[in-house]
Amino acid sequence: MKSHIPGFPRIGAGRELKKALESFWKGEISERKLHETASEIKAENWRIQKESGLTHVAVNDFSLYDHVLDTALMFGFIPERFKRITDPLDLYFAMARGSATKDIRP
Repeated sequence: MKSHIPGFPRIGAGRELKKALESFWKGEISERKLHETASEIKAENWRIQKESGLTHVAVNDFSLYDHVLDTALMFGFIPERFKRITDPLDLYFAMARGSATKDIRP
């Protein structure tokens, strides 16, 4: 019998993603470190699924913040007020949370 789950919690066993995001927003870690943390969480999630005996491991279920926002950006749905933001990660988080430094509300 084949087994699969449609997704896996993305925050990390010790809430690593939440901590990394908060540190990134405070300027305490770099974008590179944020992505490294995300990669580590994904690898751990895959390992857990594989070792649990699933025949199919859930992939492409991870998001740094919001999977609906990920889909909107994938299709280029960017409200006009955000189009002046050129950095992809700044754009992502501004759309999710707003940007006090750029005076933009979500």
